[in-house]
Amino acid sequence: MATTHASASAEPTRRDFLFLATGAAGAVGLAATIWPFISQMAPDAATIAAGAPVDFDLAPVAEGQIVKLFWRGKLIFVRHRTAAEIKAAQETDVTSLRDPEADSARVKPGKDQWLVVYGNCTHLGCVPLGNEGAFHGWQCPCHGSVFDTSGRIRQGPAPINLPVPPYAFTSDKAIRIG
Repeated sequence: MATTHASASAEPTRRDFLFLATGAAGAVGLAATIWPFISQMAPDAATIAAGAPVDFDLAPVAEGQIVKLFWRGKLIFVRHRTAAEIKAAQETDVTSLRDPEADSARVKPGKDQWLVVYGNCTHLGCVPLGNEGAFHGWQCPCHGSVFDTSGRIRQGPAPINLPVPPYAFTSDKAIRIG
C-alpha cells in the first residue's frame, strides 16, 4: 500500500498565476466598462467655461481706457477712469437721475478709478460706444441712450443704468468677474 502525503507548497503554482491574471483582467474590463458612465456625469468644457469666473489683469489698462471682455457670453466693459471722470461722477446730483444710484454704489471702496459694467444698452441690448456723448461715458449709436462715466443713464430711451456684474479685486491690479 502506497502512502501519499499531501503537502502545502509555499511556492506559487501555475493555477495561482492564472487565478491572479484572470482577476486582474476582469478588474480592468470592469473599469473600462464603468468609466464612460462615470465620465458622462461630469459637465463638458463648454458648460464649465460658460459659468467659470474670469480673471483680468488691470495693469496694462491705461488711464481713460475702456477694455471689452466676455464673461458667460456677455460683454463687459472695464473702464480705468481719470480723476476728472471720477469727480464728475461723484458730484452728480443723484436725485436728477432716471435710475438714481450713487457712484460709490457702482465701484468698490477705495477703487474708484475702476468701473466694471455690462456692455449692452439697457434699452434694446445694443453695444454703446465708449468715451462718447454729452457726459463722455457711453452713447448708444442705435437709439441715442447716453450713459455717464459711472454707467448711469442720463439721456435717451434706456430705462436703467448699465448693470454692474459680480466682481472682486484679487489684488491691487487684478479682478475676478463671476
